[in-house]
Amino acid sequence: MSTLNIVMVEPEIPQNTGNVARTCALTGARLHLVGPMGFQIDDRKLKRAGLDYWHLLDITYYDSLPEFFEKNSGNFYYFTTKARHIHSEISYPDNCYLVFGKETAGLPESLLHDNPDTCVRIPMLNHPDARSLNLSNSVAIGVYEVLRQWNYPELLCEGQLRNYKW
Repeated sequence: MSTLNIVMVEPEIPQNTGNVARTCALTGARLHLVGPMGFQIDDRKLKRAGLDYWHLLDITYYDSLPEFFEKNSGNFYYFTTKARHIHSEISYPDNCYLVFGKETAGLPESLLHDNPDTCVRIPMLNHPDARSLNLSNSVAIGVYEVLRQWNYPELLCEGQLRNYKW
């Protein structure tokens, strides 16, 4: 089975983290939460956004970004509005990590500066009032691009109407 890792660095909004947790639970992606976070993990808003999928989630917590890097190795792809590469132009290997920054500031610029070849962006309008997509939407776009490239391993790719057959 292929492994996809989603990393949220210092998330601030519990609903976004809950939505990402649900995406991870339903796609089999592992979730890594790197603190400090802008909420408590038992926050009602976090649990509500993730609904009843928490038991399906493979989640690991870290106190800091240095701790995360000490405990993990592999190919890291940094999602940022400051990247030169488009997210869909990258071939993502098994056990890769998609890394997303906090809602108000993104990832640390030093991290981006040190890793220009693995910084990727999701295309969007160039407008002064359009800073970025919602964090949980960006994660979903990244997750499904990787899974598309991997031919959706282990995922159910066909549905069935209850009372009708195709």
